[in-house]
Amino acid sequence: MTLLTKDESLTPRRRPGSTLVPPAIAIATLIALWWLSTTVIPSADSLARQFAPQQVFPAMVQLLDRGVLLPDIGLSLWRLVIGLLIAVVLGLPLGLLIGLSITADRAANPIVAFLRMISPLSWAPIAVMVFGIGNEPVIFLIAIAAIWPIVINTAAGVKAIDSGYLEVARSFHATRIEVLTTVVVPAIRGNVQTGIRVALGIAWVVLVPAEMLGVRSGLGYQILNARDQLAYDQVAAVIVVIGILGFLLDAGARLLLTRRR
Repeated sequence: MTLLTKDESLTPRRRPGSTLVPPAIAIATLIALWWLSTTVIPSADSLARQFAPQQVFPAMVQLLDRGVLLPDIGLSLWRLVIGLLIAVVLGLPLGLLIGLSITADRAANPIVAFLRMISPLSWAPIAVMVFGIGNEPVIFLIAIAAIWPIVINTAAGVKAIDSGYLEVARSFHATRIEVLTTVVVPAIRGNVQTGIRVALGIAWVVLVPAEMLGVRSGLGYQILNARDQLAYDQVAAVIVVIGILGFLLDAGARLLLTRRR
């Protein structure tokens, strides 16, 4: 009779492929439902048949041959990065201020609660009025959507710091800058990383409709352009590209932030 150690008896054994089979089944089921709803159910002359999964790859190849897909991906990612950087540069100091100062917290709480509940796309007319047509309003909408998760998570991280650590730092006559750099910033790293990851997801969702505001490039514009031409196979192709890129961005951010913790 073989006796198992405590760790061996409590730790479930993973079967080969156990991490790959469930996602594969889920993806296959989703594609099957997509195929049924766009190929089997609609009538033969329905435009929904252009949206079928078997039309996606040829449409994607067509967009690549036209030389528009890769440049649009590059422009969309560039706008995303710039908007996210602006949100980080503005959101981190604001979150630190709210977390460290009771007065700032009381003053900013109603304003933050009010502004973060406004849909970022509600600012679109104002963004176009102020910045005109081009990259600037898109970047503005991304930044204003992404800043609030960073502010809220940063402030929450500061408030969660054990006051004992701050008292020890002060007992060694540490300056405010030293307390900030040696105690506060290392303690809130996890909260900041979570806030940035959430902000990345929100920014990616806002990016596509923001690129329908007069710019003539980007993935959002490409969806609008394909729709105007009734090329729904290209609409489906761009949507699939957006989903794949979003998945890769989130997976990359999760992997990068997990390694740095």
